[in-house]
Amino acid sequence: MYPYMYYLVPINQYNMMRSPMPPSPPFMPPPNMSSNAAPTTPPPKTTPSKKDNNLKAVDPGSIRFCKYKFTYIWPNRGKPFWAWIVYVGRRSISGYRWTGYRYVYFGMDLKQINSFVCY
Repeated sequence: MYPYMYYLVPINQYNMMRSPMPPSPPFMPPPNMSSNAAPTTPPPKTTPSKKDNNLKAVDPGSIRFCKYKFTYIWPNRGKPFWAWIVYVGRRSISGYRWTGYRYVYFGMDLKQINSFVCY
């Protein structure tokens, strides 16, 4: 009646016919953190004092050490804030900004940072 015959193969037999997958390497979380998530605790209650330095721009190499640490940032415009930096690029940073009661994800250009202190 039908020119072709189809055979149903159970899934477990089909998987055994294929070559086995090599085991995947274990996941290594970043240091001081289990993932790139926001911290579970609020930042320190004390506000650090700003040192009067005349920076023209922030170097990514200097702020790289603040990754996965509480960092207080003074932007060129706007109010200073606590942040938890999870990414440092050549021209920008991103992480979680403390709003006063919770963390929100943010990103900013390094040229927008006037000064910073990390703990």
